[in-house]
Amino acid sequence: MRATAAVAIGVGATAAVVVASLVQAAGDTPIAAALTAAVPAEYQTLIEEAGNTCPEVSPNLLAALLRQESGFNSRAKSPVGAQGIAQFMPSTWESHGIDGNSDGKRDIWDPEDAIPSSAKYLCTLAQDVKDVPGDKQSNMLAAYNAGSGAVRKYGGVPPYKETQNYVRTINAASKGGGSGKTVTAQQSTAALAAARKMLNQPYSWGGGNAEGPSTGICCSPNGSSGTDIRGFDCSGLTLYAYAQVGIDLPRTAAQQYAASQTIAAKDARPGDLVFYGNSAASIHHVGIFVGDGVILDAPRPGEHVRFSPVYNMTDLYAVARPKQNTNKEI
Repeated sequence: MRATAAVAIGVGATAAVVVASLVQAAGDTPIAAALTAAVPAEYQTLIEEAGNTCPEVSPNLLAALLRQESGFNSRAKSPVGAQGIAQFMPSTWESHGIDGNSDGKRDIWDPEDAIPSSAKYLCTLAQDVKDVPGDKQSNMLAAYNAGSGAVRKYGGVPPYKETQNYVRTINAASKGGGSGKTVTAQQSTAALAAARKMLNQPYSWGGGNAEGPSTGICCSPNGSSGTDIRGFDCSGLTLYAYAQVGIDLPRTAAQQYAASQTIAAKDARPGDLVFYGNSAASIHHVGIFVGDGVILDAPRPGEHVRFSPVYNMTDLYAVARPKQNTNKEI
């Protein structure tokens, strides 16, 4: 199975742009899908063009995949050796990498080669698994993560937790692009107010839903179980808070980041989400920004919902604002 890279990107380090330029032919027939997702400005054109390589791939899908793979970091390298912005394994690059910028070499570290190669590889995988039952896009993404053989073997997305989360996260991000509109300041403030009412609720691993505190599941990485504790974990709290204002967030912190729009730290307002991790794929914690360097969060087993300093954890990754049209179910 492929592994995404652990790459630190500071808050506000990625400049984002929103592009909406649907090209249409006579009769209003779309001939190119539009990019509406937030991506670094330097990759906008590359993703717009490569995202129309075949009907199975769109610019928003490609942008979501690159964010999940590397956080748009062209120097990313995973612990298992996947390289570059699209996280190709060297062996896969040898057979599927292309010279996207026609400079005479295929460079896995060059986004001008890696981004179109990623799109072309997705198209190849779509053909490889076209006869497999189930959702075609999900099967294609699963093949990118786990290989076509695994998708064919299991008759769809394989029963690997990493691959299932990978597919769910990218699908959510690609479908969440839409108009690019984020929640209003009024919604953010109301979500924060809802979360405040949960102060002192106990931490429960896997606990919390749109209705409020709930018993959780077993078990956290350190073996903590929430099965006998009614409360919230970090993403359960944020899911609950935004459900109160009509916004359905995905369940995990990493999925919530993918379904939100990154903003500069200086633009943070009460109710925005603050994420922690070393890459988009390794996000492990989320809190709700209160202001003045403070978040409201469910920090860890044995603790309660509380106010914490923003820099209480050393791996602050990004501040992001949920989108209006996020979906809990993929």
